This record gives sequence, C-alpha cells and structure tokens, in this order.
Amino acid sequence: MTIITADDVKFRLESGEKLNLVDVREPHENAEFNIGGVLVPLGKVQTMQIEDIEALKNEEVIVYCRSGNRSGQAALMLETFGFTDVKNLAGGMLSWKERFGG
Repeated sequence: MTIITADDVKFRLESGEKLNLVDVREPHENAEFNIGGVLVPLGKVQTMQIEDIEALKNEEVIVYCRSGNRSGQAALMLETFGFTDVKNLAGGMLSWKERFGG
C-alpha cells in the first residue's frame, strides 16, 4: 500500500485524469460529502463483497474514508485479495475538507 495526498488526488482530478476512487465509508457519510468514488463500505471489503471493483485488480485504486484509518485497513485487505496498485488517501475526507473545503 502506498500513501497518496489530497493535493495529489485533487491535482490529478483537475487535470482530467480518470481515477479509480473507492470510498470505504458508510452510505450516510458518502451522502454527506464525497469526491466521486465508488461506495464499497469497509464491512463489504472485509466480507469480500467487492464485485463493484473486482475489474480494477490490475489498475491503480485510491481508497479513502473519513480519516485514513478504515481506508488503510481496506487497502491492506485489497492487496491480500490480489489488487496490485492500491493507494490510501492520507487523512481521508478530513484532510480533503481542510485543504479544499467541502
């Protein structure tokens, strides 16, 4: 697992790059604020219910949550499941909102 900063993700999104973002928060957190990631709550990752992102195994996947803790856990699990390029958004949405608002 690699760490990626909110600045890096924001720059890449604004450059028009298509990123594979995965939000591992709960649905109510995603509804409040999100940056466009596919919602796969950590509980689903833990029980291997990852059909929505299975096709991304050999692509870069950036996981995020509220603070970076749950996404760190999810990133390690995804690597165990065979994902080859997983990045954890450092500080999660708290960092994002602090840097860019929300």
